[in-house]
Amino acid sequence: MRSETRSYRTGDSDVVLDLTRDCAAFVADEGGDGLLHVFVPHATAGIAILETGAGSDDDLLAALDDLLPADDRWRHRHGTAGHGRSHVMPALVPPYATVPVIGGRLALGTWQSICLVDLNVDNPDREVRLSFVAG
Repeated sequence: MRSETRSYRTGDSDVVLDLTRDCAAFVADEGGDGLLHVFVPHATAGIAILETGAGSDDDLLAALDDLLPADDRWRHRHGTAGHGRSHVMPALVPPYATVPVIGGRLALGTWQSICLVDLNVDNPDREVRLSFVAG
Protein backbone atom coordinates (compact mmCIF):
# COMPACT_ATOMS: atom_id res chain seq x y z
CA MET A 1 0.00 0.00 0.00
CA ARG A 2 1.17 3.52 -0.76
CA SER A 3 -0.37 6.57 0.86
CA GLU A 4 0.18 10.31 0.82
CA THR A 5 -1.57 13.42 2.07
CA ARG A 6 -2.20 16.43 -0.16
CA SER A 7 -3.24 19.91 0.93
CA TYR A 8 -5.95 22.01 -0.70
CA ARG A 9 -7.27 25.52 -0.10
CA THR A 10 -11.06 25.63 -0.47
CA GLY A 11 -11.59 29.33 0.19
CA ASP A 12 -14.35 31.22 1.94
CA SER A 13 -17.44 29.86 0.19
CA ASP A 14 -19.11 26.48 -0.34
CA VAL A 15 -17.14 24.50 -2.87
CA VAL A 16 -16.96 21.32 -4.92
CA LEU A 17 -13.27 20.95 -5.78
CA ASP A 18 -12.33 18.46 -8.52
CA LEU A 19 -9.47 16.20 -7.37
CA THR A 20 -9.56 13.81 -10.35
CA ARG A 21 -6.31 14.95 -11.99
CA ASP A 22 -4.39 14.64 -8.73
CA CYS A 23 -5.92 11.21 -8.09
CA ALA A 24 -5.12 10.05 -11.64
CA ALA A 25 -1.50 11.20 -11.31
CA PHE A 26 -1.18 9.41 -7.96
CA VAL A 27 -2.34 6.03 -9.32
CA ALA A 28 -0.42 6.40 -12.60
CA ASP A 29 2.80 6.12 -10.58
CA GLU A 30 1.69 2.63 -9.53
CA GLY A 31 0.94 1.37 -13.05
CA GLY A 32 -1.03 -1.64 -11.85
CA ASP A 33 -4.45 -2.76 -10.72
CA GLY A 34 -5.95 -2.07 -7.31
CA LEU A 35 -8.07 0.41 -5.42
CA LEU A 36 -7.68 4.10 -4.75
CA HIS A 37 -9.11 5.16 -1.42
CA VAL A 38 -9.68 8.92 -1.01
CA PHE A 39 -10.27 10.16 2.54
CA VAL A 40 -10.69 13.64 3.99
CA PRO A 41 -9.83 13.64 7.73
CA HIS A 42 -12.12 16.54 8.64
CA ALA A 43 -15.46 16.47 10.46
CA THR A 44 -16.89 19.05 8.06
CA ALA A 45 -15.98 17.88 4.54
CA GLY A 46 -16.81 15.01 2.22
CA ILE A 47 -15.80 13.22 -0.96
CA ALA A 48 -18.29 12.86 -3.82
CA ILE A 49 -18.11 11.21 -7.21
CA LEU A 50 -20.16 13.22 -9.67
CA GLU A 51 -20.11 15.07 -12.97
CA THR A 52 -18.52 18.50 -12.86
CA GLY A 53 -18.46 21.43 -15.25
CA ALA A 54 -22.01 20.97 -16.55
CA GLY A 55 -23.78 22.39 -13.50
CA SER A 56 -23.99 19.23 -11.39
CA ASP A 57 -21.44 20.57 -8.92
CA ASP A 58 -23.53 23.73 -8.45
CA ASP A 59 -26.67 21.57 -8.24
CA LEU A 60 -25.06 19.56 -5.43
CA LEU A 61 -24.25 22.72 -3.50
CA ALA A 62 -27.82 24.02 -4.05
CA ALA A 63 -29.29 20.71 -2.85
CA LEU A 64 -27.07 20.73 0.25
CA ASP A 65 -28.08 24.34 0.93
CA ASP A 66 -31.76 23.30 0.70
CA LEU A 67 -31.22 20.33 3.03
CA LEU A 68 -28.75 22.04 5.34
CA PRO A 69 -29.47 25.80 5.43
CA ALA A 70 -26.84 28.14 6.85
CA ASP A 71 -29.01 29.54 9.63
CA ASP A 72 -29.28 29.40 13.43
CA ARG A 73 -31.20 26.11 13.75
CA TRP A 74 -28.09 24.07 14.52
CA ARG A 75 -27.10 23.08 18.06
CA HIS A 76 -23.42 23.08 17.08
CA ARG A 77 -23.03 26.86 17.09
CA HIS A 78 -19.42 28.03 17.06
CA GLY A 79 -18.05 29.77 13.99
CA THR A 80 -20.10 31.46 11.28
CA ALA A 81 -23.89 31.26 11.14
CA GLY A 82 -24.97 27.77 10.14
CA HIS A 83 -21.59 26.20 10.89
CA GLY A 84 -23.40 23.23 12.45
CA ARG A 85 -24.61 22.16 9.01
CA SER A 86 -21.01 21.46 8.04
CA HIS A 87 -20.85 18.86 10.81
CA VAL A 88 -24.01 17.15 9.52
CA MET A 89 -22.95 17.13 5.85
CA PRO A 90 -20.57 14.12 6.11
CA ALA A 91 -23.60 11.96 6.93
CA LEU A 92 -24.89 12.84 3.43
CA VAL A 93 -21.58 13.23 1.57
CA PRO A 94 -19.22 10.77 3.29
CA PRO A 95 -15.59 11.66 3.98
CA TYR A 96 -14.31 8.90 1.69
CA ALA A 97 -14.64 7.15 -1.66
CA THR A 98 -12.99 4.10 -3.17
CA VAL A 99 -12.37 3.82 -6.92
CA PRO A 100 -11.09 0.81 -8.91
CA VAL A 101 -7.76 1.26 -10.68
CA ILE A 102 -7.00 -0.80 -13.79
CA GLY A 103 -3.59 -0.63 -15.40
CA GLY A 104 -2.67 2.49 -13.47
CA ARG A 105 -5.82 4.35 -14.55
CA LEU A 106 -8.91 5.31 -12.56
CA ALA A 107 -11.87 3.18 -13.65
CA LEU A 108 -14.35 6.06 -13.50
CA GLY A 109 -17.33 6.45 -15.80
CA THR A 110 -17.13 8.93 -18.67
CA TRP A 111 -18.56 11.87 -16.72
CA GLN A 112 -17.44 10.95 -13.21
CA SER A 113 -15.02 13.09 -11.20
CA ILE A 114 -13.66 12.69 -7.67
CA CYS A 115 -14.47 15.85 -5.70
CA LEU A 116 -13.88 17.37 -2.30
CA VAL A 117 -17.09 18.93 -0.96
CA ASP A 118 -16.61 21.62 1.66
CA LEU A 119 -19.29 23.81 3.24
CA ASN A 120 -17.09 24.96 6.13
CA VAL A 121 -16.13 28.54 5.30
CA ASP A 122 -14.35 28.84 8.68
CA ASN A 123 -11.53 26.46 7.65
CA PRO A 124 -10.21 26.99 4.11
CA ASP A 125 -7.28 24.56 4.48
CA ARG A 126 -8.02 20.89 3.84
CA GLU A 127 -6.02 17.69 3.77
CA VAL A 128 -6.92 14.72 1.58
CA ARG A 129 -5.29 11.31 2.03
CA LEU A 130 -4.83 9.21 -1.11
CA SER A 131 -4.11 5.51 -0.57
CA PHE A 132 -3.43 2.94 -3.29
CA VAL A 133 -3.93 -0.70 -2.42
CA ALA A 134 -2.52 -3.04 -5.09
CA GLY A 135 -4.77 -5.84 -6.26
